[in-house]
Amino acid sequence: MTTVNLGKQHPATYKGLIAFSEQADAAVRQAGIDPLLAELVKIRVSQINGCAFCLRMHTRDALAKGESTDRLAVLAAWWESQYFSATERAALALAEEVTELPVPQRRAWDDGSLTDEEASAISWLAVVMNASNRVAVTSHYPVSP
Repeated sequence: MTTVNLGKQHPATYKGLIAFSEQADAAVRQAGIDPLLAELVKIRVSQINGCAFCLRMHTRDALAKGESTDRLAVLAAWWESQYFSATERAALALAEEVTELPVPQRRAWDDGSLTDEEASAISWLAVVMNASNRVAVTSHYPVSP
């Protein structure tokens, strides 16, 4: 099979994904989640999925919003560092759980650091990032310097 750009092949479906993404972003804002945390979740999900296109985009977005290079450098091993708050740690663990779909008993994120609204918003953000990563990786979006 040749590489197919999914967005160009089915633009209406891709526009639906963009609308879905905008709704997830709105849920994040409504839940009062820090925009930097939202970028960290997007980056972490993209790291797990190996999506270079989304990694570059959301790393740039995080830097533009004031994220530190130190925190970005250790994000792939966030649990080993002291850079992240309890809320950030819970959100990252939840995003990983949504991305990896482990056995139900894991729930390492469920320590009371996130409200139900925050947990729902982070879950939707991870779901939409997983979908976006799969579109970008499957379509082989170019990522060149």
